[in-house]
Amino acid sequence: MSENKGFQLGTIGALSLSVVSSVSIVICNKALISTLGFTFATTLTSWHLLVTFCSLHVALCMKLFEHKPFDARAVMGFGILNGISIGLLNLSLGFNSVGFYQMTKLAIIPCTVILETLFFRKLFSRSVQFSLVILLIGVGIATVTDLQLNVLGSVLSLLAVLTTCVAQIMTNTIQKKFKVSSTQLLYQSCPYQAITLFVTGPFLDGMLTNKNVFAFKYTPQVLFFIVLSCLISVSVNFSTFLVIGKTSPVTYQVLGHLKTCLVLAFGYVLLHDPFSWRNILGILIAIVGMVLYSYYCTVETQQKANEASAQLTQPKESETDPLIGVENGSAILSDGVVTKGPVWNSNKDLHA
Repeated sequence: MSENKGFQLGTIGALSLSVVSSVSIVICNKALISTLGFTFATTLTSWHLLVTFCSLHVALCMKLFEHKPFDARAVMGFGILNGISIGLLNLSLGFNSVGFYQMTKLAIIPCTVILETLFFRKLFSRSVQFSLVILLIGVGIATVTDLQLNVLGSVLSLLAVLTTCVAQIMTNTIQKKFKVSSTQLLYQSCPYQAITLFVTGPFLDGMLTNKNVFAFKYTPQVLFFIVLSCLISVSVNFSTFLVIGKTSPVTYQVLGHLKTCLVLAFGYVLLHDPFSWRNILGILIAIVGMVLYSYYCTVETQQKANEASAQLTQPKESETDPLIGVENGSAILSDGVVTKGPVWNSNKDLHA
């Protein structure tokens, strides 16, 4: 029971860290991009990953976690795929309207559910599916405005959704398959993600903004916000792997939509962004969906835990019924001594 409570506290801590750090970095990057004109998002992400790797390397030298090497091909493929998915999401935003980009992000949840159902035989109850539909409707109302379609943008969005779903599913499965922690996986995959974006970032940013990241005028204010963004990104990257490892890719996406609603609210309160009744209605519907999703997942998890506990605590037949014990070859004598004869093995497997 104490282990279960510890796991729940760890999950709550990971979710809280993810929300706080993600909202903080969005506000920081918004000031950097919108106010100061630093529009090189992909290059900035590569710097985030480089700082994250350096921070984890320092933590490793301080023996705050243990380095655990495993399948090098899996790590390299996972890291490159993560880098590609980030680049494709940025391209999707560049070649589509903001409304269509938000639809792309909304498509990640149903796509993840389909992939996990088809390839991992994971079942999602109708209650969970219903809560996800409500969530997606709410976020859609709050964020989706215009829908301008074009062939290139649609193809990029489709690739972005697929690579993001696969990368997040791999984040969960790799941690469980190789029994590595989120920190160990992030430390080993960070260099591949960073190199992928560091090489492609200036080219992608130049194509999207028609500006050269190396020719940008780096004022002290710009440098301050870049450093601040990189420092916050360490927490963002760490909490992302932690949340997916402790929960699931779908839960991480639900959390992502909570961050979107919080960013909209903070933008209105702190930055005085335009806010309409449509935004308010969408956020309220999305919150209802999130609450229902959390409730149904908690109930189902508790049911599974109770079933597992019942199976583990169920007494063995040979310990409770002396008649069956004799049939199985045990003779119980009057003085309490048990003599053992030939025993028939039933080979019963208990599945928790």
